[in-house]
Amino acid sequence: MLAGGFQLFPKTVQSMSQPTFEDLSVSIVVYRPDIEELRRTLSSLQVAITTARARRSELTARVYLVDNGGMPDLSTSVELLRRHDIACVRLSGHGNVGYGRGHNIAISQADSRYHLVLNPDIDLDGESLARAFDFIDRHPDAGLLTPHIGGDDGRIQYLCRRYPTLLDLFVRGFLPGNLRKLFEYRLARYEMRNVINERDIVWDPPIVSGCFMLFRTDVLKKLDGFDSRYFLYFEDYDLSLRTHEVARIAYVPTVRVIHHGGGAAKKGRAHIKMFVASAFRFFNRFGWKWL
Repeated sequence: MLAGGFQLFPKTVQSMSQPTFEDLSVSIVVYRPDIEELRRTLSSLQVAITTARARRSELTARVYLVDNGGMPDLSTSVELLRRHDIACVRLSGHGNVGYGRGHNIAISQADSRYHLVLNPDIDLDGESLARAFDFIDRHPDAGLLTPHIGGDDGRIQYLCRRYPTLLDLFVRGFLPGNLRKLFEYRLARYEMRNVINERDIVWDPPIVSGCFMLFRTDVLKKLDGFDSRYFLYFEDYDLSLRTHEVARIAYVPTVRVIHHGGGAAKKGRAHIKMFVASAFRFFNRFGWKWL
């Protein structure tokens, strides 16, 4: 039954069959999403997988939609994936357990060669996955790939980062634009603007964004996925730094996506409190840098 919602795929973790090996698994954690953004994400993901399959005829893929609450009716999008031989599984019943822990539910089920951690507000370029697979296959030491990330305005989003200080985070996250200009040089260094561009591959950026992380699945499982103690924010900082212990990270600008997300300060007091709590946990683990 499609009209009421989700009879196209299992509704709970318990109802799933045993995992089957896939070339690609994808996890998308959903909590009260913008339904049109999420539908565009799934549509662009379907195109990217189909394009990659044209070069790799045997490529198989499975998408895990992790329902942390407020999952809308996605029956049309799910049917589109199914028509293109992309398996789709809904994981629900666990409540709002946070971003990283939600992804970990899917990662624990995945049995794949590659795993893509994906935000529900990302539009993938049609060639993105084909180019990503080509790159990571040519570089066996690459365990995590991060793409060129553009914004709604067409400009690059500098989401590769050096290790942050408290001042960097405060200036970037909470100062108004006119005051932020006073720290332009400092922010440019933090955001690696001197090396991140639309042409050059950059090896081993210290921190990369969790909105699109393409892992070798064995690397991700070796790291036990995200640290579930972060409810929201900084789980990608933590995972990036731990990835350097077991594999290399590559920024590959020919792999392109559009990100429609915003910062914590734009989302209200509750998000600011979560941001501060996660920052405290992050610095306690990896070391405090003030200025």
